[in-house]
Amino acid sequence: MKNSDYSKVTPDVVSLADKCLGNTNIDQELYTKLDVKRGLRDLDGRGVLTGLTEISTINSMKEEGGKRVPCEGELFYRGINIKDLVGGFLKEDRFGFEETIYLLLFGDLPKKEELEAFKKLLYGYRSLPTNFNRDVIMKAPNKDIMNSMARSVLTLASYDSNANDTSIPNVLRQSIQLIANFSSLAVYAYHAYRHYILNKGLYIHRPSHRLSMAENFLRMLRNDKEFTPLEAKLLDVSLVIHAEHGGGNNSTFTTHVVTSSGTDTYSSVAASLCSLKGPKHGGANIKVRTMFEDIKEHISKKRTESEIRDHLSKILNKEANDKTGLIYGMGHAVYSLSDPRAELFKDITEKLAIEKGMEDEFAFYETVERVGIELILEKRKIYKGVCTNIDFYSGLAYTMLDIPDELFTPLFAVARIAGWSAHRLEELINGSKIIRPAYQSVAEERPYIPLNKR
Repeated sequence: MKNSDYSKVTPDVVSLADKCLGNTNIDQELYTKLDVKRGLRDLDGRGVLTGLTEISTINSMKEEGGKRVPCEGELFYRGINIKDLVGGFLKEDRFGFEETIYLLLFGDLPKKEELEAFKKLLYGYRSLPTNFNRDVIMKAPNKDIMNSMARSVLTLASYDSNANDTSIPNVLRQSIQLIANFSSLAVYAYHAYRHYILNKGLYIHRPSHRLSMAENFLRMLRNDKEFTPLEAKLLDVSLVIHAEHGGGNNSTFTTHVVTSSGTDTYSSVAASLCSLKGPKHGGANIKVRTMFEDIKEHISKKRTESEIRDHLSKILNKEANDKTGLIYGMGHAVYSLSDPRAELFKDITEKLAIEKGMEDEFAFYETVERVGIELILEKRKIYKGVCTNIDFYSGLAYTMLDIPDELFTPLFAVARIAGWSAHRLEELINGSKIIRPAYQSVAEERPYIPLNKR
């Protein structure tokens, strides 16, 4: 079968799709009548409690006079405020992602000698199996890097003689290896796509066994292997603040659900990757980038506030951009007044904008942020406030780092594999039942009709 034939939607399939659509419509009023927690959330937006975790804590509401009211967002890794964690290693002028991985996996901040030993172990696992890049990644290039990574992760199981062993020592070994491998899986998949699909040059750099995770990613990605200290520092902060966000986010919940079935580490991680790639989750940063391109196309080079306000109003009214009525990068399922990750990221992104001579571009983003929030509060019924989320400034930051759009979400995965690994271990240690939420059937009973009488 030709590739074009394999991808073709035939008239027969279109007809069947119409039948599928016609017979799969549930009365929307039933969701309210039967008190269905759509998205596992109450009508007020509060998540349905489905588990316990010690890995991270998210605060967005507080009790006042017996009522829950919005508050400034807080994020804690193993009880440590993310702002203190990031501020700590930045003050000491060092990279922090490695100690963040250690903290998430083992529950404590490492001592100096523990951190050095862990980094040596982590960096030592960076090399993929012999010829894996040639035989697996390069043989089937894909524009969708997340799909390529998921395939690579599942294929790595074939190289592991203990792939199905779910003992804690073995799962920990697998987790550390995958955390170390993820940069290579992402960057090599991009280079394969760039060369074989975009018909551009091919350059492959072996991973360094001494550089930090952030430095190594930039070194492998760039033709000249060069980067500035501030570029690496920004990427490091990005990895830290994307590393973990509670057990309830879609991809991490996927980790818990799939792990609870007793399956292997590679299957669990591949499933979480497939969840993260969705535009409502990790793929949201691309939506922000695309939205900004749309705004720029429809306003003058002066970028006046009135022009920005008019176009954002059109976006909210479903008249512009992708006509969904969403200003991407604003609003969050949990945070209300502020997203602490966005605040941290905005600060260091501004520093890089100054280094790159892109202060005007940063100011443009700030104006869209301020005006966008004002318009949403004016035009929408918001029960808990609205703020920019981590995706809002990530597109600008990654653009300044010369990271291609195709790697935006994979870079999120390079960070979040740390959180997934911690949650998989937590589920294996504490879980005892397979996770199986209830779905109530609303189909009416009917008799079977013989084929010759239909």
